[in-house]
Amino acid sequence: MVESTEVSRLSGEEEEEEEESPTVLTESRHLEAITAPNTAAHSWRLKERMKTVSVALVLCLNIPVDPPDIVKTQPCARLEAWTDPLSMPPSKAIEAIGNSLQKAYERWQPRARYKQSLDPTVDDVKKLCMSLRRNAKEERVLFHYNGHGVPKPTTNGEIWVFNKSYTQYIPLSIYELQTWMGAPSIYVYDCSNAAVIVKLFEQFAEQHEEEWRKGNSGSNSPPPPSFRQCIQLGACGAKEILPMNPDLPADVFTACLTTPINMAVRWYLLQNKGKLLHGLNLDIVDKIPGQLSDRRTLLGELNWIFTAITDTIAWNTLPRDLFQKLFRQDLLVASLFRNFLLAQRIMRSYDCTPVSSPVLPPTHQHPMWDAWDLALEICLGQLPTALRTDDLYSHVHSPFFEEQLTAFQVWLDLGHERRHPPEQLPIVLQVLLSQVHRPRALELLGSFLALGPWAVNLVLSVGIFPYVLRLLQSTARELRPLLVFLWAKILAVDPSCKGDLVRENGYKYFLQVLSDTSMPICYQAEHRTMAAFVLGVIVWEHPEGQRVALQGSLMPLCLELLGDLHPPQRQWATICLGRTWHHHPDARWAATRDNAHEKLYTLLCDPVPEVRGAAVFSLGTFVSSLVSRERTDHARAIDHTIAITLANTVTHDGSPLVRQELVVALQYLIQMYESSFLTVARQYFRDEMMDLSPSSLASSTDSIMSPSNSLTRVFTRHNPKQITSPGQGLGSSPDSSFSECVHTSPLGVKRAVSTHSISSLGTASVFSGVSSLSYSGMYCKLWQTLIALEHDPFPAVATLAKLVVDYVKIKVRTGSRDLVEQKVESAPGTPVNKPMFIVGESPPSTIETSTPTRARSRNHLNHQSDETEIGFMKPIVSTEFVEWSAKTFILPRQKSTEELTSNSSPLHSYSDRSLSSRLLAESEERRSVGTNKLDDQVFVHRNPGPPAVLLFHPLEPLLTVADKTNITIWDVERSHRISHWGNNNVGSSCISSLAVINPGTPSSFVATACDDGSVRVWRDVFQNAHQQSHDPPSLITAFQATSDINPATRGAGLLMSWEQDTATLVIGGDSRTVRVWDMQAERRTMELPTGGDNTTVITAVHSHHAGPWIVAGFSDGYVRVLDRRLTSTRAVVRQWREHTSWVISTHLLNASQATTKIITGVVSGEVRLWDMRQSNSVQVCAPNHEMTAMATHANAHLFATGSVNQVIGVHHASGSSVNVIKYHEGFMGTRIAPVSCLAFHPRRVLLAAGTTDSYITVYGLSRR
Repeated sequence: MVESTEVSRLSGEEEEEEEESPTVLTESRHLEAITAPNTAAHSWRLKERMKTVSVALVLCLNIPVDPPDIVKTQPCARLEAWTDPLSMPPSKAIEAIGNSLQKAYERWQPRARYKQSLDPTVDDVKKLCMSLRRNAKEERVLFHYNGHGVPKPTTNGEIWVFNKSYTQYIPLSIYELQTWMGAPSIYVYDCSNAAVIVKLFEQFAEQHEEEWRKGNSGSNSPPPPSFRQCIQLGACGAKEILPMNPDLPADVFTACLTTPINMAVRWYLLQNKGKLLHGLNLDIVDKIPGQLSDRRTLLGELNWIFTAITDTIAWNTLPRDLFQKLFRQDLLVASLFRNFLLAQRIMRSYDCTPVSSPVLPPTHQHPMWDAWDLALEICLGQLPTALRTDDLYSHVHSPFFEEQLTAFQVWLDLGHERRHPPEQLPIVLQVLLSQVHRPRALELLGSFLALGPWAVNLVLSVGIFPYVLRLLQSTARELRPLLVFLWAKILAVDPSCKGDLVRENGYKYFLQVLSDTSMPICYQAEHRTMAAFVLGVIVWEHPEGQRVALQGSLMPLCLELLGDLHPPQRQWATICLGRTWHHHPDARWAATRDNAHEKLYTLLCDPVPEVRGAAVFSLGTFVSSLVSRERTDHARAIDHTIAITLANTVTHDGSPLVRQELVVALQYLIQMYESSFLTVARQYFRDEMMDLSPSSLASSTDSIMSPSNSLTRVFTRHNPKQITSPGQGLGSSPDSSFSECVHTSPLGVKRAVSTHSISSLGTASVFSGVSSLSYSGMYCKLWQTLIALEHDPFPAVATLAKLVVDYVKIKVRTGSRDLVEQKVESAPGTPVNKPMFIVGESPPSTIETSTPTRARSRNHLNHQSDETEIGFMKPIVSTEFVEWSAKTFILPRQKSTEELTSNSSPLHSYSDRSLSSRLLAESEERRSVGTNKLDDQVFVHRNPGPPAVLLFHPLEPLLTVADKTNITIWDVERSHRISHWGNNNVGSSCISSLAVINPGTPSSFVATACDDGSVRVWRDVFQNAHQQSHDPPSLITAFQATSDINPATRGAGLLMSWEQDTATLVIGGDSRTVRVWDMQAERRTMELPTGGDNTTVITAVHSHHAGPWIVAGFSDGYVRVLDRRLTSTRAVVRQWREHTSWVISTHLLNASQATTKIITGVVSGEVRLWDMRQSNSVQVCAPNHEMTAMATHANAHLFATGSVNQVIGVHHASGSSVNVIKYHEGFMGTRIAPVSCLAFHPRRVLLAAGTTDSYITVYGLSRR
């Protein structure tokens, strides 16, 4: 019972601890490539908008004579264009019918040119068609043919007209009609047997094209006719006769096309669908109050609903390209095809099948027609009441649109990712026309767009763009958050829309959002960010957008947002600035007046890497915003200030993203001041070739002993060329290209150390042969920065920098001879006899210049091929950071971390080990320490390489082993290897420290530190070995953690102490400074000097999140305690000098309880216990062997020591010995090899030992 209570308590504490511990390095920048997203934007824009500008109304009625091939019933349908031809004389009747038909068409296209041809001859039709085509030019012409008074079309493709005396029917070939009408055209055939014409029309079109090919074989011939692209609408199929129902009009097909509401209501009543409606008859059809164009009236609302339903049917039935062509290209064609869907429904009920070209699928049974019937019934139910009042707006509005929005919301709430698109999209488009439903429609539309680029493409292809563009003219404040969100999504997927925003002055809307302080707080930061993104898209590579944005005071607005508390807002305000002045000199000068570049300097130390990257991007575009011939001395001085600021601040930034942007920014400086850099580079490469000569190379392959954590380490690294360091004289003599410093450890073993250190570039040696040159140190500083970036531990950064260095190499090789001996020119405004930019010092913010502008054509090697048409240099390298940043506005809403990683957890295989049983086992182990020895060999295996560093996973029985260049992870319970990978070390650097980041989470990583000052973090390392396949370990991030590792006193390498709860990485080793890194922000937050002379370095370091203490051990035996809460000059609060040799290990005992006890060990074998409150050690333990490794188990109060004498000693913290390990288990167990490294499991009582024979052994408590 007691045990279960303890387990419950421990379990609760662990769960609470894990909940509070942050996970780091799990942002998008770590888990995916920094590349532009593939938005797969569809061509939703119409290739060409067309307009039907001319309409030919050809009526062959011959009132009152019936055609000979049609036997009409009695009574029979008589109305033509809703006019009774027998109610007036024939001559007046046909004129009235023609005028009525023209008025019906004018409702859909009032600006077209209409010509009537009543009972025409062939010549009349020819003149009419050719006249309309001549006037229409390349626009569309409509040919409406009513053949109710002539015979049916023939199987030869002929329709009928009259002779001049109306005594004969004259055939008119469709082939001839095509010639007269030309293309593009649309034909409407309201006659029986219409499908015959539609079919033969296509054959005649092919015949025309064949004739054209035969007669036009030359290259200068006109384009072929496009008759096959013409549109046709026919009233019925082949061998079908038009309906003769006397309750219908004779031209029922035309009535459907031109007066759909009247025809729909009449048919609804004829079908007896309104059984519950009383007092309604066919006469009431013409009495529906209101106007088609007024949606507030009953008739206008019916027409609005009808438009939405027919659009929806077409959208959900037709292919996207066909929908665009028929329903979005031409207003009149769109209206005719909407009404054609009604004709399909009505005429099929009378055994007629309307036909079309292009062919439409059957839509007469689409479920949306039921919604139309319901809406029609609701409206007609109010008709008697509406007719008794003169108020056109007294009726109750239909719930149709509200119900459809609810259906859309249900789709959004309950649908699946792989569902079909919502059928209500066209209805949502129509709802935007209503002020009542508009806010809800925009909100639902925003939720739909948030699903991803495919949703944006759907919305654009349905035709919503002009609607939301027009809404930017709205002054309604409640719509601002909704519209800003919609436009951010649209522009993220299709940036080409920026031209429309500039042309229609829509950009002003987003400027107002940026300056609007009255927006609700819950919306303000997020939607200002979106507005900044939209404006950033508008100005990017769009000169007109840059011009209007500059006039609209965009830059002052963005500058105000640089200090905002919302990181994305700072980021996009910064990006917007950088895009505004990109290749725009006027914007640069305006920014200079506002000191914009100086205001961006503060963001170079922002806690968010994306903000820092945006600041570097914007400063880079600031430098590149002028062509060389436009640069004044003042402009050059600003460029140099920016360059030095970037080099001093960002070179060793913790985020690769930021350093990549730095390389891009530096290339602009190199291009703009090419001759100066070429001179520096030429000297560098010349000296490098000298150093690489065979006579200057030396090798060092002595075996060495590292008393920190590795018995043997071989350094045979070459030192690349280094240049002047900050604080050194420009004329100092250089160090040799390869040197070797030999230390003697207290054991008397020689330690050969290479001088090569990437981080020491510019800090350890001097650029030889440059002292005779007169120049500003800026160029040297920037070149050394670029060389350091070329050896960056993160491959993407190194690759970019190498491309820039290679560019300079090519320029050096191809440069003219007269430039080989050229001196590096003085920095503009800083000639030799004036103060210069001194390397390592902050540049002045302003520079007084008196040097006149000089012609620079001779000093620069910029070839014309490297310049764009407007004089700007083509970039050598580029990144897609800004485009990648826009993923926030592109990608669908992110799932939770649990959803994303539940099936791919690296520790998924260990889930069967319950938390309670694990905690119980750990507590039992710790309680039995006093009675059992730690000598039970639970795991032994040969590692791929000699182990140098060991580290247990804090929660699981997983052991991470590092040799010089590789890392291996072992499952010590199952006795198999989990993963193995190389660390990608640069040169011959070696791994010197390990850390497990985010333990107990699916995102568990391994961090490695190397003795060149670099840190790398790897993912996908704790893989399940039983999985069929898994991703190999991959690099998340890498950075140069320290830049002052002293190559002359190297020994311990780079040491890490990881604090998960505070996401803090404490760095020490081979220097006299402790650095504290915030891994959430990926930047160095603290530098704590430890004192001591120049010959001592940190050899051991430990810290814990529960307290502010950092304990450091030194090569001269000093132990110092630092308090990170104090200023750097007062950080050392306690130091002891009782040890007299190299400190191997320092450890805070019971650090989680914030105690003040410290245990340390040195190579001589002495172990001391300290209390921070006392000036002397409180306990001394002196084992009888010297040490090469030491490990401490804080919870079990144990420490272990390893020796070159092949002995492992385990002791209580009190100093008493627990046991000694000399032999492997077994009857004939062999002696263990010299010990190189030790490690305790943080929770369990397990001791891992690595020996020089590459064996890894894990010891547990003896069960004997």
